[in-house]
Amino acid sequence: MSAELFILILLVITAVGFDFTNGFHDTGNAMATSIATGALKPKTAVALSAILNLVGGFLSVEVAVTVTTSVLKIQQKTGGLVSGIDAEKAMFIIFAGLIGGILWNLLTWLFGLPSSSSHALFGGLIGAGLAAIGTSGINWDGLVVKVIIPAVLSPFIAGAVASLGTWGIYALTKKQSESRKKKDGFRWGQVATASLVSLAHGTGDAQKTMGVIALALIAHGSLTDAQIEAHGLPVWIIVLCAGAIALGTYIGGWRVIRTLGKGLVEIEAPQGMAAQASAAAIILTSSNLGMALSTTHVTTGSIIGSGVGKPGAAVRWSVAGRMATGWIVTLPCAAIGGAVTYFIGHLIGGAAGAVVIFLILVALSAYIYYRAQQQKVGADNVNADWDESSNSVVPAAAHAGSATKEPVA
Repeated sequence: MSAELFILILLVITAVGFDFTNGFHDTGNAMATSIATGALKPKTAVALSAILNLVGGFLSVEVAVTVTTSVLKIQQKTGGLVSGIDAEKAMFIIFAGLIGGILWNLLTWLFGLPSSSSHALFGGLIGAGLAAIGTSGINWDGLVVKVIIPAVLSPFIAGAVASLGTWGIYALTKKQSESRKKKDGFRWGQVATASLVSLAHGTGDAQKTMGVIALALIAHGSLTDAQIEAHGLPVWIIVLCAGAIALGTYIGGWRVIRTLGKGLVEIEAPQGMAAQASAAAIILTSSNLGMALSTTHVTTGSIIGSGVGKPGAAVRWSVAGRMATGWIVTLPCAAIGGAVTYFIGHLIGGAAGAVVIFLILVALSAYIYYRAQQQKVGADNVNADWDESSNSVVPAAAHAGSATKEPVA
């Protein structure tokens, strides 16, 4: 087996790992409000979300094409790699970018921070690209139009739409009792809209990893842009990525689910329905346009909007501020991870360099998982009352050393 093929195999395995972390990191985007209001039981919610993420992964490839063309400049429009980049170097750039994205996903999951998996991936790729090629290796125009502008605008648009929707719902139902609002069609509407967000998430986020694998195959010489244009992405890539994100979704990113469902707003079913409806509409629209939108930004904006739109509701702005800080630092932090990883892998070079950075990823991932097990959050305590004193993702009982423990899945 050649060194290039070995690196490609490890790269594909790592890409599937990123897709898996994307799934459990972003489960809360679709199901946090349904779990928080009791519209769905926690494990039922993640199972439903997993199935719909799987289906969504087969519905579109527009975002995958964006990933292959709008972030890195490692291939020429006429075919082949740009001057000065060989297959090994190109694959190390992609490999290191994935590692930067995975480590940021795991770190933010540990703290229950709903950061963007998409921006973690793009940040990792940008950092590795800058380390390897310099500023000329980044498609700045595509990055601004397809990533940065949507990232800045989407939370505000989603928040405004959800706020108006929530205000309208409560205005129309102000004569109904609170119990009727909770028991009537709102809960079913919430389940329907949450399911739509899961489907939309599959059409967007699963494709990002598909695009990364396709880019790696192009760098290796196993795939060409002409083949993608003529026949679409290879079926095995679609199946692999859709399956990985679905499995990650089923595992359930309970720490992030708790922050979104309990940390921002004490949410009710009408708010949940309005938030998820606005999020689904925006995500599906952006996927159709090939914009690599962050579902986390959209969903968080929608949930905050649902709190603003309900008379008398309180938004925990300190938690929202912590999230916003996480959004701002995601790209640069993941970029640093991607750049450092690239330098290590490239310095050693060849198959040995790929093995070293892969083992670094495995070791750091295992350590973060170990730390998470010290204060678990799972299906049994995801809806515990929010700890107002510490604004912590971990329930107060766990802080006090309680025996309250729960399974990860």
